[in-house]
Amino acid sequence: MGSKHHSLSELVPTLADVARFAGVSTATVSRCLNAPEQVQKKTRDKVLAAVAELGYSPNFSAQSLAAKRTNTIGAIIPTMDNAIFARGLQAVQEELGRVGATLLVASSSYRRDLEADQIRALVARGADGLLLIGHDRDAEVYAFLDRRQVPVVVSWAYDPTQPKPSIGFDNRKAMRAMAKEVLAKGHRRIAAISARQSDNDRARERMAGVREAMTEAGLDASDLPVFETQYTIEAGGAAFAALMTSTPAPTAVICGNDVLAVGALKAAQTLGLKVPQDVSITGFDDIELSTVTTPALTTVHVPHREMGVLAARALWQMVTGETDGESLHLDTRLQLRDTLAAPALST
Repeated sequence: MGSKHHSLSELVPTLADVARFAGVSTATVSRCLNAPEQVQKKTRDKVLAAVAELGYSPNFSAQSLAAKRTNTIGAIIPTMDNAIFARGLQAVQEELGRVGATLLVASSSYRRDLEADQIRALVARGADGLLLIGHDRDAEVYAFLDRRQVPVVVSWAYDPTQPKPSIGFDNRKAMRAMAKEVLAKGHRRIAAISARQSDNDRARERMAGVREAMTEAGLDASDLPVFETQYTIEAGGAAFAALMTSTPAPTAVICGNDVLAVGALKAAQTLGLKVPQDVSITGFDDIELSTVTTPALTTVHVPHREMGVLAARALWQMVTGETDGESLHLDTRLQLRDTLAAPALST
């Protein structure tokens, strides 16, 4: 026998190869893959055995040309450095997987310019729709998405007055509830640790919630010390240490998320402060990390899984033309554990 030279196209099995191998028509193979319930089990098993034997993979680029869809959804999250977005994103991926769509994820490092570049890159790659976090971005980016007719769902925030539908929660209302709980315990010297608020509507709304609760309690909200920093455990610890040097020191520190709160908790222990006896600390998100700290962290529970499922479902319905997209509000709740108590001395 002479040496064999195969082109790549000859090595890649086609739909016709599967049909020949299974002894059925190409139409039957196609039906088996796209509408298996319409094919008898015996035939279906024969075709699927041929698919497995030959290593056939459907030509998604050809399918997408026909459907004008790529069955890919892009998601841009602010960070992959911690678990804030992990559970919600896992739910998004699982829900999209149910309809045969693939999730492409990018991380913007909380940078508006980088996110804008990533949006363009995902659209250029043919993303059928985009899941974005929060509403803060330039109007020009939204105009670009409208021109390209790319459906968008915003999550981790809820604001029906914004141009794009949001599937999420009211950050201001959620944090106001936590601040009210802190104040109800008798705290009057409160401080906060937050992400940078200028390009982050979630962080901004959470701090607005704290101030609203203070105003309702008859306190001067402009007196609230807010330390802005990065969302890392180390940064949270450094911010907490800085806040505790003020005179008089706060009796409660409200943190913009659990990562900052865990950093604050760790710093408190390093400084020899007992939590909650000497100082109370609260978080936001109720990620798994908050349950394994000692003491366990009082925080705001965010329904990450439910939010991910509903956001994915809504976005896919927009992609397939079933709906134009409607905003949906999800409830948060206080998760009261062990890091919040009344201040040691009345102030």
